[in-house]
Amino acid sequence: MTADPQQSSPYLPPTERRNPRSTELDELSTVEVLRLLNQEDRAAVDAVSEVLEELAPLVERAADRLREGGTVHYFGAGTSGRLGVLDASELRPTFNLEPGRVVGHIAGGQRALVEAVENAEDSEQEGREAAADLGPADIAIGVAASGSTPFVGGALQAAGRAGVHTVLISNNPKAPLAQHAAEHLILDTGPEVVTGSTRMKAGTSQKLVLNSFSTALMIAIGRTWQNLMVSVVATNAKLRERTVRILREAVELEDPAARELLEQTGGDLKAAIVSSLGEVSPARAAELLEAQDGSVRDAIAAVHGASRGDLA
Repeated sequence: MTADPQQSSPYLPPTERRNPRSTELDELSTVEVLRLLNQEDRAAVDAVSEVLEELAPLVERAADRLREGGTVHYFGAGTSGRLGVLDASELRPTFNLEPGRVVGHIAGGQRALVEAVENAEDSEQEGREAAADLGPADIAIGVAASGSTPFVGGALQAAGRAGVHTVLISNNPKAPLAQHAAEHLILDTGPEVVTGSTRMKAGTSQKLVLNSFSTALMIAIGRTWQNLMVSVVATNAKLRERTVRILREAVELEDPAARELLEQTGGDLKAAIVSSLGEVSPARAAELLEAQDGSVRDAIAAVHGASRGDLA
């Protein structure tokens, strides 16, 4: 019997092993390739579902830190770094999150977003420098498919020494960097269809878990009302029309009345909702929102002297 080279050789992360379901990949028809990719992608969704119980307390911890003035930082290289920067950058236009609250750091800097920067991920020193300004009020999340990226390791070590809560998200149950993190979220996606190409299932699972984390975080700090995107920044005509539509759905106003109320609040959608549902002036609505850290639900609860859980 021929020995399996993957079993007899030194330990390889799952993402670096050959996938037995795709060994004849280049002999498949195009539609067969696409079907195989789609089938394998389901592992990414399943992997995220396995860590939800661990992810929930991290969201709650991060929400507490943000309320106290702390920040959340992602650290990664290559695909993982780009996904972290992407997730962080989308929070401002979607939830009007202030700059610097959730930050993505990628090995190699800005240039690495669009091209490979040689040896950038191998620099522990660059990782340490990226995390140099973090403190005990912050959270550092390293993202690395193999769980061994030196840039991420440097960042986690520096953050840990500064008293930061550290987390590693990897696709390797035996990730070497787990020793430098207080938590290790394992996204067990297994071998890639194209061996070692972690932009595939591993990257998809990372995108999903970061998206879930940040969206739940924004909900926890009051950046939505019910399931409406009330913190959206209306920077163009399409988004301005969206704010009118959201206001109409939130408080059941006709179009002219919604536009008039938005004009009175200077386009502040959250203030318009609080003003309407709380039956207070736009100026008072703005004061309530400021006092409640921007939470529509908490601002309305404050009007009625109720707890946020009492509101439908």
